[in-house]
Amino acid sequence: MYGTMFTFIVKLGHERELLHELDRGTPKGMIAWFLMKPDNKDEDLIGLAVFESKEAHIANANSLEQSESFSKVMQHLDSEPKWTDGEFIAGAVA
Repeated sequence: MYGTMFTFIVKLGHERELLHELDRGTPKGMIAWFLMKPDNKDEDLIGLAVFESKEAHIANANSLEQSESFSKVMQHLDSEPKWTDGEFIAGAVA
């Protein structure tokens, strides 16, 4: 599995609209995604997106649909997200 971790700095008063925008289904090849509001207020939101493979992640990142969706998400953010991409090498689901 492959994916990305990201941080969002949300514009004041835009959290509800951002969550609505993100809840529009999962792209092809995506296994899961999560968004966390951390207790530590240094970050607004921290997210994780999990894909079947690196190829699926890259195909999604390069798709027109993702580009359009990301443009809508950016309307609710103060800055470009910070991204960390990589291969998942361990984990568990209860």
